[in-house]
Amino acid sequence: MNLLEDLKWRYATKKFDASKVIQEDDLEKLKEAVQLSVSSYGLQLYKVLIIQNKELKSQLREAAWNQAQLTDASHIFVFCNYAERKNEHIDEYLEATSKIQNTPLEKLAGYGDLIKESLSAKSDEDWQNWSEKQTYLALSNLLTACAALKIDSCPMEGFEQEKFNTILGLDEKGLNAAVIAPVGYRSTEDHTQFRKKVRKPKEILFEEI
Repeated sequence: MNLLEDLKWRYATKKFDASKVIQEDDLEKLKEAVQLSVSSYGLQLYKVLIIQNKELKSQLREAAWNQAQLTDASHIFVFCNYAERKNEHIDEYLEATSKIQNTPLEKLAGYGDLIKESLSAKSDEDWQNWSEKQTYLALSNLLTACAALKIDSCPMEGFEQEKFNTILGLDEKGLNAAVIAPVGYRSTEDHTQFRKKVRKPKEILFEEI
């Protein structure tokens, strides 16, 4: 199974080769992998910014405690959740479902009401936690796709959200930077790549009932 070998190959890259850039066709494959991610109700209540601009990457590095991955990586994927719940997002999903699956919109109304009722019942704190978690599902697809394409990645929570939101103008768009992932190609000087993976043994990690 090649997937397992790909996952054994990947690691959280600490030092990227700044001279290497992801080719456009591979970038499109990464975007499609993220697009195909699972999400609760299928809503995909997030937006993904892909940063390549060098000046912007430098600003973001300052807001991520000067971690070099942000400037040395080819691109930075910034996964942003919607800060507010809006019924229009659900309506847009239902309209897309109706069109793509050739289903009358009125037949989807009950499902739409169920989603709206479920999400409206969440407290503001629960909504924020839930919506941020949605981005991690998409992040997982990105990391797996990177491994399959032999593109390196480094998922990161180590950044200042408020500063990212300001730099990227996210507040005005009703978005919040939840998690980021610089992607590119490992440097030969990154000694982390030679460390053996440390994972729990299967007999401890899993329990079959």
